[in-house]
Amino acid sequence: MVARKSFHEQLEELQQDILKMGTMVEQAIYNSVKSLKARDESLAQQVIDSDDAIDEFMIRIEDSCVKLLALQQPMASDLRVISAVTKINNDLERIADHASDIAKVTIRLSGQPLIKPLIDIPRMAEITQKMLRVSLDAFIRRDVTEVEQLIDCDHEVDSLQNQIFRELLTFMMQDHRTIQQATSLLFVARHLERMADYCTNLGEAVYFMITGERKDLNI
Repeated sequence: MVARKSFHEQLEELQQDILKMGTMVEQAIYNSVKSLKARDESLAQQVIDSDDAIDEFMIRIEDSCVKLLALQQPMASDLRVISAVTKINNDLERIADHASDIAKVTIRLSGQPLIKPLIDIPRMAEITQKMLRVSLDAFIRRDVTEVEQLIDCDHEVDSLQNQIFRELLTFMMQDHRTIQQATSLLFVARHLERMADYCTNLGEAVYFMITGERKDLNI
């Protein structure tokens, strides 16, 4: 009985660690796009530096999952929780990598005035942050109804990416001097689109954890 209590305490700690990591990743998304919009190299460097801390957090959570599996005998529902944590952990780390890549664009474009005000890219970031929060809220509350909204959010992000592509393509066709920066901004939009995809993966992991069934949210 004591060992079982210890297991559930460790499992609860593991879930709290995932929430902490999620908060760090959400901040990285916000700061990466803010740094680009504000042309803030210092903030961009903070995002890049924070990626190491997130990587360390990922390894810590991964090690905890392995220890729980090796030293305990989790029941089916607990096993799904550990499996979900492992999946969420990996995807959060990948989202953070994309945030770091956006910050690197900020530094790469240092000293260059933006060819256009950034409107759609920050909007993509806002939706992605919302998707991340929805996924983690569903994880904690064990509420599958919340993850359904990720489908519409992902479609909105895809639509914004397409809109950005068309607009920047027009800039490049009209003035070849904009090609380098426009290409960099296209990569930023791509990074955000990939982040949104990873957020739907989080939702899928949560759905399986709760129901034991697979559900494709990236449709």
